[in-house]
This record gives sequence, structure tokens and C-alpha cells, in this order.
Amino acid sequence: MNEDNTIDYYLKAAWQSAANKYNQIASQFGITQATGYVLINIHKEGTPVSQIAGLLGVKATSLSRILNNLEKLELIYRETNSADKRSVKVFLTALGKEKREQAKDVVRKFNAYLDQHLSDEERISAIRTLKRINELAVQYKPE
Repeated sequence: MNEDNTIDYYLKAAWQSAANKYNQIASQFGITQATGYVLINIHKEGTPVSQIAGLLGVKATSLSRILNNLEKLELIYRETNSADKRSVKVFLTALGKEKREQAKDVVRKFNAYLDQHLSDEERISAIRTLKRINELAVQYKPE
């Protein structure tokens, strides 16, 4: 098996190209692609820390470091639930909301660019295939 003939090679290469492009653009706004992704996924009513960890697929220690950095940049703040001290929600500051809108705009423009350069058939096929690969990856149990 040649490494450049595997599905996961092309998945990783495509995602790395997209992530690199997002990082180039995000740096113009003083953030990273990962920061933008976190900000986009924090809702007006706050988002539980556990939900953010699931979205990012990171462990609690890594998430804590990310959230600490976002707090230092004054993009977020955290509030502990008074009834359940274990429950913490993350909220956006005014600056965080501004950066989230910038990140959303970058994502919209990039997806519009892709839509302009892919036929409807290519787009539908790609999404269907990626969804199926995701399902299979979740189901996969190595022997």
C-alpha cells in the first residue's frame, strides 16, 4: 500500500490545506483557526466546558490551557453554576463576539469559494462520502 493512495492520506492532506489557509487568514485578525473554531461554537447563553471538549476532541487539561489562553486574550469568561459547582459555562466577551463574527465571515467566504468551484454533484458526493467515512471511523474496532 502506497501512503498517497490511502483515503486517510487525502483526508489529512485536504484538512491540513484548509486549516493552513484558515490559520493564514485568522492571523490577520490576531487569532488562530483553533481559536476561531472555539469562538464559533460558544453560544449566546453560554456553552458548557464539557461540550466544548467534545467539539474539539481534546482532554480536559488541553482544554483548560486553551480556555486560560482565551481568557488572557479577553475573548471569553467562565461562570460556575451556583447549584452545581462542577458545571461551568463559557461565555464570549464583547471582543470574543467580534472575533467570532470575523471567524464566521472567513468560514462563509471559504465555503462560498468552494461552492463556486465544485459542481453540485461534487459537493453532494463529497459530503455524503465524508459523512460515511465518519460513521465508519466511529464504528471501527481494530482487532
